[in-house]
Amino acid sequence: MVLPSSYRRSGPAVGWFAFAMAMAMALALVALLSVMPSAQAQDQDATKILKAMTDYVASQKVISATYDSDIEVITNNLQKIQFASSGQMLLSRPDKARVSRLGGYVDAELVFDGKTLSVLGKNLNAYAQTDATGSIDQLVARLRDEFGVPIPGADLLLSGAYDEMMKDVLDAKHIGRGVIDGVECDHLAFRNDDVDWQIWIQLGSRPIPRKYVITNKAVTGAPQYTLRIKEWKTDVQVPADAFAFKPPADAKKVDIGALSGIDEVPPGAAPGEKK
Repeated sequence: MVLPSSYRRSGPAVGWFAFAMAMAMALALVALLSVMPSAQAQDQDATKILKAMTDYVASQKVISATYDSDIEVITNNLQKIQFASSGQMLLSRPDKARVSRLGGYVDAELVFDGKTLSVLGKNLNAYAQTDATGSIDQLVARLRDEFGVPIPGADLLLSGAYDEMMKDVLDAKHIGRGVIDGVECDHLAFRNDDVDWQIWIQLGSRPIPRKYVITNKAVTGAPQYTLRIKEWKTDVQVPADAFAFKPPADAKKVDIGALSGIDEVPPGAAPGEKK
């Protein structure tokens, strides 16, 4: 190899060192340029797969599914506690839904018929109702804004799910493949300032969301919410009375604010923590 004259004038030792440094910098630049298109493609793959999933879900007029969910809380002494529950969902677009949730501290059901929202706390033997004329999207927004109910998994079902989920996203990655309950899925990861979230989407012509994990970085200990979707059906026949609310005869009607005892997390301190 013949060295350029600019390196030869500096003497053998200095010249070889300068040449080696230049080569290292050139190789680093080549490596950076080779990674940048890959990262950009990774971002495009993730958003493309997410968009296909949200379009598919939004196009389904009827969805029936079962699910498991886990939510973590951080105690005052920084212990991480997880609470688990399971439930069922029946949705008929644009304005009807029935969702149940059963856990160690809650047995609740929500029924929406396009005009009235009814919530039954079976463990409390009490129910509440409120006027809620509108669509499922409008109901979700009202539950979050007016009643302070976050219902994170509801993002997946909105007609504008893609735009809602991509708000403030700073980074998107197609991590690879994963298997959820025996089903092969694309594994995607997204980030914004306060939240990291991951989603596993079934491969093939039915891009169903199978697992959804939200990590709250703004809270000490970074607690997570995990939703796993089990049975998913779109070809079900919906009974005429599927969204009719029929409370138990002895159930007490209360103000909706009095149903705070139907949350996934029990009121008061976590087990083992002083109240």
